[in-house]
Amino acid sequence: MKKYWIITAMEEEAEGIINLLNLDLSKSYENIKIYENKEYVLALTGIWKIQASIWTTILCLDYWVQWVINIWIAWNLRWKEANIWDVYIINQIIQHDMYLPFNGIHLNYAKGVLKIPYTPSISSNDFDFWFYENWICATWDQFIDDEEKCKKLREDTWAHVAEMEAFWVASVAREFWLLNNTIIIKGISDGADADALHIPKDTIKFAMDNTIEVLKKVIN
Repeated sequence: MKKYWIITAMEEEAEGIINLLNLDLSKSYENIKIYENKEYVLALTGIWKIQASIWTTILCLDYWVQWVINIWIAWNLRWKEANIWDVYIINQIIQHDMYLPFNGIHLNYAKGVLKIPYTPSISSNDFDFWFYENWICATWDQFIDDEEKCKKLREDTWAHVAEMEAFWVASVAREFWLLNNTIIIKGISDGADADALHIPKDTIKFAMDNTIEVLKKVIN
């Protein structure tokens, strides 16, 4: 049994984790790479909910693990409450851009707030950056580089960060009875404004480095 499997989207995000955990490339597909060792499996899935859900499902079928970790960078929706390079542990996820003109308990799996029951016991005093627990993430299908989009998303969901994959990773984990053992870690890379399209690589690296510092505390 593997102890952890980790799902991340981009090379920039995965590289530090691969080096930290001494992972080796074990499988390579058209757009996906799998790295692993005796304790860990990491899927470098590419961006977007389809990629995330396909490969979370495959990992659930192919590997028996104790913990699911989704670690990615994200957009900051609340500029005054957090800064670039701060890190969040998420315990509520909202799928924002699904539209169905009717409601009902039978649709809660898709339209409702998806709650992550477990929160790691980590102190913000352990870090040189701000670390937040029990916050809200909005998942949707669009890159956010517009302040009006950011404002609308914030007003609609009250989310603190936004990204494109977490709801679907957690949804698959729920179907395989792993939601209680799921941890969502998001590091802020930008403010979801007009500058988001031109984020320096160093900024992404700093955001991911801080996120990996939180990961170290989670897995230890």
